Amino acid sequence: MPTILVADDDTNIRELVCLFLRNDGFATVEAADGKEALAVYASTHVDLVVLDIMMPIMDGWTLCKELRRANPDLPLLMLTARGETWEKVKAFDLGTDDYLTKPFDPLEMTARVKALLKRYRIGTTQMIQFGNVTLDRQTYKVMRGTESLTLPLKEFELLYKLAGTPGQVYTREQLIDQVWGIDYAGDSRTIDVHIKRLRERFADTSDFRIETVRGLGYRLEVCE
Repeated sequence: MPTILVADDDTNIRELVCLFLRNDGFATVEAADGKEALAVYASTHVDLVVLDIMMPIMDGWTLCKELRRANPDLPLLMLTARGETWEKVKAFDLGTDDYLTKPFDPLEMTARVKALLKRYRIGTTQMIQFGNVTLDRQTYKVMRGTESLTLPLKEFELLYKLAGTPGQVYTREQLIDQVWGIDYAGDSRTIDVHIKRLRERFADTSDFRIETVRGLGYRLEVCE
């Protein structure tokens, strides 16, 4: 049973979120601020964190940064009334995986939690398959049906990063840091060039598409 940490200073919101999560079979633990959330995380096995931005003592921005530093693979869902584009960009830059604004539909919230947990399980494997395409990070091979494709290393890494967490939005800065490394001194627009090349290589596929999220970045969507 996955355990979800819910960090929000609003008691009613925590109760609502925890109620719907428990009804869907999840275990829950709670925290009223960022500092308490870090203490709970340190003492409890947590599979995913739902966190607010505006909290006392330690806000959600700082909490997100500290959790991501402690565990780069911990799924994070920001649940907040702050819905401006720049705030979403900041959240993704700090490492959140998804962003849901208040007021929210509790059923959508639980669906996003399930999707994040599923993406995380996919992201921790060395082989990713979606539709007719398979990516093998151990051999850096790309298979499309019975056809073997060879991609330049950075194109493979970029596609692997996007495909490992389908539906998740990555900013250009995140992709630069995670694919090229934090010491990369080039222009972040190199991401646009590599995305363009990937789209051209897979222009005839119906298995997935790489979408531009205006003002944020890119995400890969698997076609049903």
